[in-house]
Amino acid sequence: MVLLTDDMDFGSVLLVVIGRWFWRYRSEFAPFTTALFTLVTGMILHAAYPTWWPTVLILTGVIAWALAFFGRWVNLTRPIERGYAAATVLLIGGWLAAAAALDPFTPPLPAVLGIGGFLFAIPWWAHRRRRARVRVERTLNAWPEIAEAIGLAGSRIQSAVVDLWGWRARIALARGQTVEEAIGKLPAIESGLGTRRGAARIQPIPERANRLELRIIETDPHADAIGWPGPSATSITQPIELGVFEDGSPVLVSLLRRHALVGGVAGSGKSGGVNVVMGNLSACPDVIVWGIDLKRGMELLPWASCLDRIATTPREAETLLRDAVAVLDARAATLAQRGERTWEPSSEAPALIVLIDEYAELVDDAPGAVRYADSIARRGRAPATTLIAATQRPSQKAMGNSAVRSQMDVRISFRVRERRDVDLILGQGMHKAGWHADALNAPGKFLISAPEHDIPRRARTYLLEDETVRHAAGRHAPRRPALDPVSETAVEDSSDDMAEEPETVRQHDRKTAQEIAEGALHAALHDAPDEGVSVPQLMEATGMSRPWVYWRLNQLDTQGKVRQVSRGRWRGVESDSP
Repeated sequence: MVLLTDDMDFGSVLLVVIGRWFWRYRSEFAPFTTALFTLVTGMILHAAYPTWWPTVLILTGVIAWALAFFGRWVNLTRPIERGYAAATVLLIGGWLAAAAALDPFTPPLPAVLGIGGFLFAIPWWAHRRRRARVRVERTLNAWPEIAEAIGLAGSRIQSAVVDLWGWRARIALARGQTVEEAIGKLPAIESGLGTRRGAARIQPIPERANRLELRIIETDPHADAIGWPGPSATSITQPIELGVFEDGSPVLVSLLRRHALVGGVAGSGKSGGVNVVMGNLSACPDVIVWGIDLKRGMELLPWASCLDRIATTPREAETLLRDAVAVLDARAATLAQRGERTWEPSSEAPALIVLIDEYAELVDDAPGAVRYADSIARRGRAPATTLIAATQRPSQKAMGNSAVRSQMDVRISFRVRERRDVDLILGQGMHKAGWHADALNAPGKFLISAPEHDIPRRARTYLLEDETVRHAAGRHAPRRPALDPVSETAVEDSSDDMAEEPETVRQHDRKTAQEIAEGALHAALHDAPDEGVSVPQLMEATGMSRPWVYWRLNQLDTQGKVRQVSRGRWRGVESDSP
């Protein structure tokens, strides 16, 4: 803003205003500026160096060739951009050569410069990246005012780059400001910059505690599903590709000797993530996969031909996990005898991965299996016996009462409903640190925390259609390995021991859990208010599944010990006692 003062006349102020206006819209005026500069240069060449026209032609050809074939070095990433730049150089260089040899005002040179300049200006004005760069520059010029308004006064933008999906800027915070404070102000930053909700991302820069990268996503690269390109690994020793980050780089993670937890609400894409894991593991001939799917195999049965074993009932799940512990113990004993520290996977001695879909259901329906999962989580690293657990409800009751969750090196969170679920899946304090899985807005989008992924970056997993799953399973099934002799013998011995174990002992844990759940159910119904308690509340109180709660309510209703107050709400009658 220019103010009139005693020592400035109106003409001076007008010139300053016009100058600032031209500077503000310098990008839009660039074609006219270039044409004027070309005309002046042609006049100088004709007047002082008329014999230089062959040199101008040679330089024009060299520069145009370099831009056409190596323009990506100067940020001309697309072929059409390199072609436009080369054609522009040819037009300007050819006109300058003709102007130097003849005269800039010799017909038809003025018309060629005017008409050609206008035609070449149209792509320049219409180019998305140019318009985005101008918009970003104007926004960044206002950053001091925006920073003051959002509580980051004193911060400054060091650099900014426009990319395919939006733009990103490196910001230096003022003394005493932290990246965590900036993350907490993301909604205010979006408001100050005038972006859509959820468009801003903040990533810390590890080298400096007072530096961050602000990224604005104007066009969501993950708006549409991404088809699975096929397996990315041929060995469990290689990282597998789960999907792509927003910048287009692949999400690579190693699962060898690492337990993994996959969480997310129903419909968040968690099952798609499990399919991607299975698609990659099925292509590795040095790993055996055992599956547990208590939804009667709805998720894992399509991969049955690639699974060495699959459990679809609580009893089968407990047996499978018990056998996995037996394999772990046998391998550990073999390593001790050999004087070795780790089990090295091969097609003759494959690694073992136990993939559990809906781990919370396992806790509810097969509590005796939890101690086996706990043992694998604590001791499975060296013998290459690994757990991958997927769950919709990573509650403290389901995941926090054993070593399973604390031993998960790889955490993958699809969308969750509540902020506290972010911390349950990814770890305590992760939401405050910027891991906002509750803000993910489409199925398949996820955040991954692993040793090689320690900053929050949004990604989207690949999509495997049913036909793709069938094709991949049929293709890889013939090459699946068998258990090594050590592990096979351990499983056989475990089965023999199970057959000799009395039935009353095998069911002891399940009976104990049932008795505890019965007592909790009676107490909850007896203490229920007049409006009753809901089935989800009873599930939480008993720790049992929805079918079990309904089954017991129907039995108690038949016995006259409970009554239904309203739809989905129950309470005990006065005669009911635990």
